[in-house]
Amino acid sequence: MNQEGRSKIDRRLARIEGQVRGLRKLVSENAYCCDILAQLSAASAALDQVAASVASNHIQHCIADQGGSHAHEATKRMSQEELFEELEDVLKRLVKT
Repeated sequence: MNQEGRSKIDRRLARIEGQVRGLRKLVSENAYCCDILAQLSAASAALDQVAASVASNHIQHCIADQGGSHAHEATKRMSQEELFEELEDVLKRLVKT
C-alpha cells in the first residue's frame, strides 16, 4: 500500500476510534438502546468501508502490481497461481458474514 492509501485509511480509523469512544460514552450514560444501536451500525459500516479500501489497495498494489515498485515483499515472490489464490482469499475475507 502506498503512503497516500495508508494516510487515508489512518484518518478513517481515527474517525472510527472517535465513534467508538462516543459509543462507550453512550453506554456509560445509559443512553436509549436504539440510539446505541444506530451508532453501532454506523461504526460497523465505517469499518466495512475501511476493509473495502484496504482490499482495493491490496489488489491494486500487491497483486496487480506484483513486480512494481508498490508491491509488498510478500507478493513479489508469488507465482501467478499463488496470486490468484491470494485474490480469492482477499475476496472471501471481504464478503465474510
